Amino acid sequence: MDLQALTALELADKIKKRQVSVLDGVKSVFEQIEKKESRVHAYLDIYKKEAYTRAKEVEKGIADDLYNSPLAGVPIAVKDNICVKAHPTTCASKILGDFIPPYNADVIDRLERAGMIIIGKTNMDEFAMGSTTETSAYGVTRNPHNPEHVPGGSSGGSCAAVAAGEAYLALGSDTGGSIRQPSAFCGVTGLKPTYGTVSRRGLIAYASSLDQIGPIGKNTADCAALLEVIAGHDPLDSTSLKRDDIQFSRENDRGIVGMKFGVPKEYLSEGLNPQTKAAFMEALKVLTGMGAIVEFFSMKTTEYMIPAYYIIASAEASSNLERFDGVKYGYRAAEYEDLHDMYRRTRTEGFGTEVKRRILLGSFVLSSGYYDAYYLKALKTKNLIKQEFDKAFADYDVLLSPTAPDTAPRLGESLKDPMAMYLGDIYTVAVNLCGLPAISVPCGKDDKGLPIGLQMIGDCFMENLSRQPAELPDFPALSAYLLRRLGGD
Repeated sequence: MDLQALTALELADKIKKRQVSVLDGVKSVFEQIEKKESRVHAYLDIYKKEAYTRAKEVEKGIADDLYNSPLAGVPIAVKDNICVKAHPTTCASKILGDFIPPYNADVIDRLERAGMIIIGKTNMDEFAMGSTTETSAYGVTRNPHNPEHVPGGSSGGSCAAVAAGEAYLALGSDTGGSIRQPSAFCGVTGLKPTYGTVSRRGLIAYASSLDQIGPIGKNTADCAALLEVIAGHDPLDSTSLKRDDIQFSRENDRGIVGMKFGVPKEYLSEGLNPQTKAAFMEALKVLTGMGAIVEFFSMKTTEYMIPAYYIIASAEASSNLERFDGVKYGYRAAEYEDLHDMYRRTRTEGFGTEVKRRILLGSFVLSSGYYDAYYLKALKTKNLIKQEFDKAFADYDVLLSPTAPDTAPRLGESLKDPMAMYLGDIYTVAVNLCGLPAISVPCGKDDKGLPIGLQMIGDCFMENLSRQPAELPDFPALSAYLLRRLGGD
């Protein structure tokens, strides 16, 4: 039996029926890691010995009905900015090279209670700041479809692991598209939930008002099942929401006849790769052929999304990263003259170029004399963007766009021009500014064989479309249906 051909849910079902063992699933992942990891470099740390021990424990737990989750026994990878007790959590940064957290993130406890098996920690852009997984202090990750190209970022390691068969599922974090963009580049499915649906406790912060942990899988059904595992209120996270509608994987085959899809015209203008646009327009034809209504409308705040996002994200980053000073934990410079020199040398040596760039930008926009002109204005712009999305959702059930303007660039290209890298987030950052859910699904490939992603954006809590449950299919089922019709599942 080719276990690599199975989805996470299919593997779990076979384990439950005792057609395969938990150990078989774990072995299949490590076989792929042995074959491909030297080329892909998806992982920073691999828990091989612990995974095999855990597999035996879970096997018994399933037999004793201790673990009855739909994903019990499934191996999963975790992005290296999510704390796992007694294991290094580096954020792919030198400054946290020796940090070992004394506690689990809330999502890790939920994975363990569901009987899932953590394979290891995946590579990422340093402190999640980047779109290519090239800013990692521990080497680049390569796209499994073409190793000369990037996997996207910042959750590039997690997406590459799933795409390469080195994990059935993975957790990533999304601050401005860091789950969705690498999912598009690697040809997998990635979901950014409504802000607050998944606890951020134990996620090392980049920008606290924007960060959200989410699932990455082979298809939407796997992502929905994993979101059910990790979602839920956490009393130790002040941004965690109490939601009753977290049954994301329920079946729904009612179709989408009469649903209204909105496409911002500005998202299809200058800068969009013609092949990406062609694949996206073909997806729209599929939708209309299914009986949906697709309309184009104007999103006038589009040009302000990137500036507002990078001002707010950098401001929060400069504040959050202030704690890494060489005093309490992490890297400390070997030579220094006094306390202030120790701070300076530690941060100079410990942080990479992109992280320093964003800290400097954030410190500048928060500084006296510039706070009102930049940061406060960005917050007001964020509010205007949210108002425009609210207006759009009064007219449309779901908004559609390409996930990224282009397919995965070659290694080294993006770092030559940071501004071009920032502009590559044009279709994804507004979702985080507004706290919305969005999913990226594969919708074709370019002439180089590199995957193209389609982004579906919902209103807050729209993962289940709880506003109109009698009329519309739920969000994961909708994207699963579209994905099947596009032939990408």
